Amino acid sequence: VPVDGSHWLSMREVLDILGQKGHEVVVVAPEVSMHIKPSKNFVMKRYSGPLSNLEEMKRDFQAFLYSLFEEGSFLERFLKVYKHMKRLGNLAVSSCEHLLQN
Repeated sequence: VPVDGSHWLSMREVLDILGQKGHEVVVVAPEVSMHIKPSKNFVMKRYSGPLSNLEEMKRDFQAFLYSLFEEGSFLERFLKVYKHMKRLGNLAVSSCEHLLQN
């Protein structure tokens, strides 16, 4: 069960090699994903998650990235980043709940 982003990008190479060597690899991923795409080297199983579309996911991620570089006092910037980290964390937990209930 991969996590979208750098975790998946690192895992993808290993899965491709395992598939090429004849191993049967099954990837379980949310329907909405920025980077997790099907491959001939593994079987893809999708499940519904908390996000309804890719644009919503991109918007949340971009808002987090922009908050890292906003101006303001340390406390203001810390609180903004914390708010976005909390949102992304809640989305990850919700995605896990959707997977377990599917």
